[in-house]
Amino acid sequence: MDTPMTTFSEGPEDPFAVRRAASAVLDDRGTVIGWSERAEALLGYPPKEALGRTALGFLIDFQDEDVVMDALAVCLRDGGWFGVVPARHRDGQRVELGCRARAITRGDAVCEWFLVAAPAEEVIQWERDRSVLDGLFRRSPIGLSVFAPDLSLLRVNRAISKFSQIPVEQHRGLHVSDFLIQRDSDTVERQLAEVLETGRSSIFTEQPCALRRDPGHEMFVSISAFRIKDPSGRILGVAQTVEDVTERYRARHRLALLNEASARIGTTLDVARTANELAEVAVPDLADCVSVDLLEPVARGEEPIQEVLGTVRRTAIRSVLPDTPRVMYPVGRTIHIPPESLQARCLAQRRPVLDTHQEGVTGWLPEDPERAERVLSLGNPSLMVVPLVARGLVLGLLSLWRWRRSEPFEEDDLTLAAEFASRAAVCIDNARRYTQQHDAALTLQHSLLPHEVPAHPAVEIAHRYLPADDTTGVGGDWFDVIPLSGLRVALVVGDVVGRGIHAAATMGRLRTAVHTLANLDLTPDEVLSRLDDLVDRLAAEQEPTDERFPQIIGATCLYAVYDPVSRQCALARAGHPPPVMVTPDGQVHLVDLPAGPPLGLGGLPFEAAELELAEGSLLALYTDGLIQARKRDVDESLADLCEALSVPTRSLEETCRVVGDALLHDRQTDDVADDVALLIARTRVLPKEKVATWELPVEPTAAAQARELAGSQLTEWGLEEMIFTTELIVSELVTNAYRYGGGPIGLRLIRDGHLICEVSDTSSTSPHLRRARTTDEGGRGLFLVAQLTERWGTRYTRDGKTIWTEQPLLATPAE
Repeated sequence: MDTPMTTFSEGPEDPFAVRRAASAVLDDRGTVIGWSERAEALLGYPPKEALGRTALGFLIDFQDEDVVMDALAVCLRDGGWFGVVPARHRDGQRVELGCRARAITRGDAVCEWFLVAAPAEEVIQWERDRSVLDGLFRRSPIGLSVFAPDLSLLRVNRAISKFSQIPVEQHRGLHVSDFLIQRDSDTVERQLAEVLETGRSSIFTEQPCALRRDPGHEMFVSISAFRIKDPSGRILGVAQTVEDVTERYRARHRLALLNEASARIGTTLDVARTANELAEVAVPDLADCVSVDLLEPVARGEEPIQEVLGTVRRTAIRSVLPDTPRVMYPVGRTIHIPPESLQARCLAQRRPVLDTHQEGVTGWLPEDPERAERVLSLGNPSLMVVPLVARGLVLGLLSLWRWRRSEPFEEDDLTLAAEFASRAAVCIDNARRYTQQHDAALTLQHSLLPHEVPAHPAVEIAHRYLPADDTTGVGGDWFDVIPLSGLRVALVVGDVVGRGIHAAATMGRLRTAVHTLANLDLTPDEVLSRLDDLVDRLAAEQEPTDERFPQIIGATCLYAVYDPVSRQCALARAGHPPPVMVTPDGQVHLVDLPAGPPLGLGGLPFEAAELELAEGSLLALYTDGLIQARKRDVDESLADLCEALSVPTRSLEETCRVVGDALLHDRQTDDVADDVALLIARTRVLPKEKVATWELPVEPTAAAQARELAGSQLTEWGLEEMIFTTELIVSELVTNAYRYGGGPIGLRLIRDGHLICEVSDTSSTSPHLRRARTTDEGGRGLFLVAQLTERWGTRYTRDGKTIWTEQPLLATPAE
C-alpha cells in the first residue's frame, strides 16, 4: 500500500515504516548479521549480543524453528512472507511480533533475508485499518473520492464509478466539472476548496446533483469532505464521501409540502381562493402545471349533484409553462369531460389515477385538437388526476402535469397529491357550505332592508348600512322610509341588541311591525308604545336554553313623521341617539328630544316632540354604531358628526360619504365594531298652489258646499274629468262627518301624483265599511267611496280624526 493512504485513518502510523519498525538482516544460515536500534528497543538485545546469533535464539521455543524455516522457504519461493511469531525479550518476557521477511540475493548468488518487525498489536490494528480502507474503495456503497490540491481526482471507489458511469482508472486527472453540470460542480468545488484551505471538515452537506450525460435526471446527495496530510504534516489533498439521499430527500420534501399545505390551504372561506391555494402549493415543487376543476354546483356554492359528474368548471390554474393560456383551458371555462377520459374514470371510481404511459394527457381534449397538439409538442408529460371528495361527496378533481422533469410521477407522488386533495376538499366543502349559509343570510338581510328608497315628494333621501361583520353581512340595525297619507312620510331608524342572523331576524319582525303601525297612522309616541309591547312579548316567547340562540333583551328606535304641507315634524325615540337637524343656512344642532326607555322594558311612557322645519333642512337619523365606531368619547363623535353635516348644500350622497370618512375611517381596526345605519333626509315643502283647505260649518248644507268647492278647485287645476267622482266622495265623507262627528268640518284637497281628499272632524269614532242589505236605506256610502278610490283610510289626531282618500290623477271616473 502506498504511504499517502495512511492518512485516511486516525489510528497509528504504519508500524513497518522505517523510522518505527525494528529491522534485522539474516545470512543464508539464519544468523543475524544486521541489527537496528529499533530492534534493540523492541527485544532489549544490543547489537554486540544480537549479531552472530542465530535467529532461532530469539524465539520462545525452539519448536518454533519449523515456523521460521517455513517462513524462509516461502520467502525463497514467493519473495516475501508476513506473519506473527512469538519472541523472547532479553528480560525473558514473551513478545508477539508481526514480521515481514523478504529474500535478498547478492551478486555471488548468496541468499539473505531482510526482516522488519513491530509489536503484533500495532501490526494487526494497521492491517485492520488497511482492510477497512480497502473495503471503502472496493465494496462500500458510499462514494469515496480523493482529490489532489489542484482538485483533480487521484482516486475514486467503485460507488463513484457506478454513479459517473466512468471506469475507476479513468477518473484520475479529471475534475468534478467533467461529469457534473456546472451548477452542481461549482458547488462541490467551492466546498472542496474551502476544506482544503481552512482544514475544517464539511459534514453531510445536501445538494442537487445532475450528470452532464443526463441533466434532466436530478439526484440529491449528501457530501462530507476532510483534508488529508502525510505524517510530516504536508497537505496531500482532500477526501470526499458522497451518499445518494434522493429518496430520503424526496420523502422529507413531501413531508414539508404536506406541512406547507396544512398552513396555506383553507386560509379563507372562499371556494375560488381555496382552489387557488391548492394549485399554488403543488406548483412547482410537485408538478409543472396544476388545474382545479369543480362541479358546476360546487363552484356556485351549492350542493354537489352526484348524478351528474360529466361537467366541471375550471376554478384555478397554476403553471410554470411559458404559454399556459394556449395549452390550458382558462379559469371560468366550463368543461365537458369525455366518458372515456382519465378524468372521467377518476370521478367515477372516486380514486386517484396515475397515467404512466401518457394515455390521458390529451384525452379530454377531443373537441380541441389544436390545443391537444400544443400539449403534446411540449414533450411526453406525466399526469395524475385526483378526485376532490369530502363527506363522501365528489366536489371536483385535481389534475397535475409534469413536463420539465424527465422522471414521471411515482406512486409516492400520487399519495402526496391525494393528501393535498383530501385536505383541500374539506376546506372547499367548508367554504361551499359557508357560501351557501352566507348567501342565505344575505338574502334574509336584503329581504328585510329596503333595496331602494322610492322617491317621495316630502323628502330627498340618502342612506348607508354597514353590518358589524363584513363576512356575514347581516346585523340588527335597520332604517325605513314609509309613505303615509296626506303626502306625509315616516322616517325610521332602529337597532336590535346583538348582531348576526338572529338579530337580523328580530329586526325583520320589528320592521314589519313598524310598517303595520305606520299604516294605522298612529302618532310617533303611540307607535313606540305598541312596539315596546311587541318586543316584550317576543322576549317572553324565547327560552334561554340554547347559547346559539341568544335571548332578545331589547332594541332602540327613532320614529319621525314629516308633513310637507304644514312643515311639521313629529318625533319620538326609545333609548335611541337623538337626531341631528341642519338648517338651510348651515346651523347644526342635536334635536332636544325626550330619550325614552329602550324597547322591551315595558310600562314606561314615550314622549313626542314637534318641530317646524324650513324647506331644505337636513334631518340625520343614525344608530349608535356610527358614533361608537371609534375608541373615543361619544360627545367627540357627535361633534364630528355635526361638523360633517354642516354643509347642507352638498348632495346627500356626498354628505353620507363625508360622514363615513369622518367617523368610520378606522372601523376595520375596531374590535367592537357595531352595525351602522345612517338615514339623511332633506325636507321639501308642497307648493301652496297644490293644496286647497276649507273649514265647513256643521250644517245640512255642508255637503253641497263641499261639492261646490271641490268642483271649482278641480276646474282650476284642470282636472274636470275627476269632478264627478270627487264630488261623490266629498259629499259622502262630509255627510258622515255632519251626522256622526262634531265641531267644525275640515276639507283639504292635495294634488301631487294623486288627488288626495281629506275630511276632518272632532269625533274619534271610526267609520266602518260594511255591505248594506237590500232593504237598508243607508250604509252604502263608504262602500261607494272604496270603489271610487285607489286607497282610503282614517288617521287620528289629538283633536279628532281625518278620513282620507287617494285617486290617481289619470284615473277615469267609475261608471
